[in-house]
Amino acid sequence: MPKGYVIAHATVTDPEKWGQYAAATKVALDKFGGHPIVRGGKCEVMEGHGVQRNVVLEFPSYEAAHGYAHSPEYAAARKLREGAGTLDMIIVEGV
Repeated sequence: MPKGYVIAHATVTDPEKWGQYAAATKVALDKFGGHPIVRGGKCEVMEGHGVQRNVVLEFPSYEAAHGYAHSPEYAAARKLREGAGTLDMIIVEGV
């Protein structure tokens, strides 16, 4: 079964609030068996319009990644992020 991934590109405008959100997502990550394989760090935009904050979360399956993103636990964490920046997030199936 292919793994599932949540890929996010973010612009953070309030690091303190964003940090609260990031910490709160651990509840949903643990529930759905996810773990970060990319979370911030050094990056270089090679083409297009990139951002400096990129996150890749790996899950055992697409269904688990979907469950994480649509869970009440993630929804509660997301509320903590309001006003702290912008986020583009997708769920993809691995190969």
